[in-house]
Amino acid sequence: MLQDLLEGAGRSIVFGVVGIGLMALGYVLIDLLTPGKLRDLIWVDRNPNASLLLAANQLGIAAIVFTAIFTSYDSFGQGLASTVIFGIVGIAIMGLAFLVLDWMTPGKLGEVICTPDRHGGAMVSAAAHFGAALIICACIA
Repeated sequence: MLQDLLEGAGRSIVFGVVGIGLMALGYVLIDLLTPGKLRDLIWVDRNPNASLLLAANQLGIAAIVFTAIFTSYDSFGQGLASTVIFGIVGIAIMGLAFLVLDWMTPGKLGEVICTPDRHGGAMVSAAAHFGAALIICACIA
């Protein structure tokens, strides 16, 4: 029994590190899609639009990782590979959703996200990110 607990704890650590790595990759994606430094926009300027978009991105990635782990194969290696692959695909799809929304709307979406006042475009963009993640979750399950 102790062996099973230790093995489960080890797997949790590995999946946790992979999940955090994917969330960090999602952070980098948002930082690339928006002008300026995301770090400054959120923690210095307290920008609500950038905060909302990043929060939706991080929750979406967490949902993908959760779904991939929850539906994981019996093999730890296959489950880990599935988590990494679907996580990267999800991040790419979220980036594509941002670019498509940017193409469909007037102005530059990245600039809208950086405005200091709440903007409806940020809510729509956040919903597109989270919606893209849910699509990936459905593909996993």
